[in-house]
Amino acid sequence: MMPAIQAGKIAPDFTLLAVAGQQVSLKELLNHGPVLAAFFKISCPVCQFAFPFIERIYKASGQRNVSIIGVSQNNQKDTAAFMKEFGITFPVLLDDPASYPVSNAYGLTNVPSLFWIAQDGEIEISSVGWSRQDIEQINERASATSGTTKHPVIQPGESVPEFRAG
Repeated sequence: MMPAIQAGKIAPDFTLLAVAGQQVSLKELLNHGPVLAAFFKISCPVCQFAFPFIERIYKASGQRNVSIIGVSQNNQKDTAAFMKEFGITFPVLLDDPASYPVSNAYGLTNVPSLFWIAQDGEIEISSVGWSRQDIEQINERASATSGTTKHPVIQPGESVPEFRAG
């Protein structure tokens, strides 16, 4: 399953409301460094599986020179409950569940869909579903960008599949 927006393309700009209430734009985030945008739906089992790993990357990168954001296809109340249940502390933005303007701009067909967006706006990693290799590559980029020690995103002894379709 390939996402519509491939690596090498420029990421469409957007401004969305965060669960916490503030407006967040991709353009502003890119002023501080690369952005990982992780699109999801709360009812998606692969999203529920993947998001705690994205949270580990967020915690390890110390939020320095890299922004990690979720983009929810659900309403504020349900998204806040998902964040609490799965221990998500990185900012989550709300794509309008009536029309999904940002999800559509990114050509989403499945969730989770992850996009590593370089500071110049170019998508460098475009990943759909759960890909252990992509998550590890994103973790490497986040630690290199933030100048933090790379922590393994998958702990020894954890049984983690290579791939799960979104």
